[in-house]
Amino acid sequence: MDIHNISMHLIDEDTDQPRYQFDEEALQELMKSIGEIGLLSPIKVRTTANNRYKIIYGNRRYKATKMLGLPTISCIVSTVTDEMEIYLEQIAENLTREGFSPIEEAEAFHKLMHDAKFSSSIKYLSGKLGKPETYIKNKCELLKFGNSVKKLIVGGTEIRKDKLTEDQLLPLKDLPLEHRDPLALIMARDEMPVSDVKKIAKMFKDKDISDRIKGQLLYKSGPELIETWSTFQNNRAERAKPIAAKAPAKAEKIKVDVQEVEVSAQGKEVNKVELSVEAKLPVPQATDTIVTAAAGSLLQARLQQLLQTIPDPPTSSELQQEQDGMNEQQREQFSQDVSTLVEQLEKQLEAWRTVQSLAVSR
Repeated sequence: MDIHNISMHLIDEDTDQPRYQFDEEALQELMKSIGEIGLLSPIKVRTTANNRYKIIYGNRRYKATKMLGLPTISCIVSTVTDEMEIYLEQIAENLTREGFSPIEEAEAFHKLMHDAKFSSSIKYLSGKLGKPETYIKNKCELLKFGNSVKKLIVGGTEIRKDKLTEDQLLPLKDLPLEHRDPLALIMARDEMPVSDVKKIAKMFKDKDISDRIKGQLLYKSGPELIETWSTFQNNRAERAKPIAAKAPAKAEKIKVDVQEVEVSAQGKEVNKVELSVEAKLPVPQATDTIVTAAAGSLLQARLQQLLQTIPDPPTSSELQQEQDGMNEQQREQFSQDVSTLVEQLEKQLEAWRTVQSLAVSR
């Protein structure tokens, strides 16, 4: 491999190359390094018309050398002319260098797959660049975000204020644009960890939450969104409890036929009454109270169980205090839950009134 010293004025930068973002501070450090110890690694160029050269890779080193005012730079001269091979080489080289941003990678992969002069498949790129297909797919997902978000994307996994990592963004990628970008900016501002971003993204994907409420949530901070997520999960768990309790119940009606004998104080038989009660009763579990075949014992056990589990209703002051601490979403959900409870209690009340009328008529 021959290395040549080529005059700086004969070399042109490649404006089509994958890497175009250069950190000014890092560039200054590189310039000082070259000024003190020289250029440790030559740049690579190819020949063009009029005896000129175009950079394949090494733009940062070229820029730093130019800033120093040096007349020549060490170069490897390539004879490759295939545009595809040149572009792949540029990507491969930059993947080994610091500062090649995730967005630059994503745009390079997208160009190779969608530009008419390349039209590569993701499988082909994976093989040529030695990267898993999922790696390339995830990078391309970053292009779904708007420019205001793209500017904040940095490499690595360190969470920094007003910056975004790939891991922070990927949980948000499938959300509608009106939610995706605002949430990403909130995540950057509040330095939200990936685990919290996943929870927030899951909440915004939930179809039980209206778009109106989701729109209002975008005015919250990251920690407030996590608090809302926690409240939402707790409310959902509470609503699931009655469903779980009813799961063992039989759907069919149970008919209890009982023949009881009333005995007067004198020990004489007064009358015989056949009592028929139709109701949806849960199947007794191992922990239930042991009941006999007599309807009185069965209904009494259920009645005692019900009396022991019904809590006192909230007072007006307790209700006011509770609602004062709720946001709009929580109040809306609370109202729905109260309506469901009232409906279920009314059904229970109707059934027990039937039992009461039968008992009084005795």
